[in-house]
Amino acid sequence: MKSNPTADQMNRGEFIRSLGMSSAALMAFYCMGTTLSSCSSKGSDDPTPSTTTPVPSTGITGNAEVSKGVINFTLNLSDSTFNKLKTAGQYVLVGNLIVARTTAGQYVALSKTCTHEGTDVQYRSTQNDFFCPNHGSEFSTTGVVEVGPASRPLTQYKTAVSADGNSLTVTA
Repeated sequence: MKSNPTADQMNRGEFIRSLGMSSAALMAFYCMGTTLSSCSSKGSDDPTPSTTTPVPSTGITGNAEVSKGVINFTLNLSDSTFNKLKTAGQYVLVGNLIVARTTAGQYVALSKTCTHEGTDVQYRSTQNDFFCPNHGSEFSTTGVVEVGPASRPLTQYKTAVSADGNSLTVTA
């Protein structure tokens, strides 16, 4: 059964007006609360790490997860999971890291978690940097913050490519 408003019921607008709040004041309050909560839910400089990217069962040996100890792993660049790293401008997520082949052809390995709120960063080959799609932080290929709101750098890891170019070792 559908109910019809009676003279004793008030609609939403009448209720808000009875509180003495204008629509503009109510919207300002709502927008301010939404804006503040969107950037402060985890603490501005205390990111909760994103989930660990599953480590493939082939093409990698060693440890790529910070929670399991010191980072020290080797990627087989001939394996289909990682062979795109043979091309400049490509990247992969491995455990807690992002590994990229920069547009200059250098290998870079950084922590993949933005230091602002813990979103996974992405490598942008056109800018040769790392970008957080959540709030727009930008990091250099050495992990240094170039544009905030992040204020701390990404952790940088050492990379070494084998003489034959078929494996890449990443260490802390």
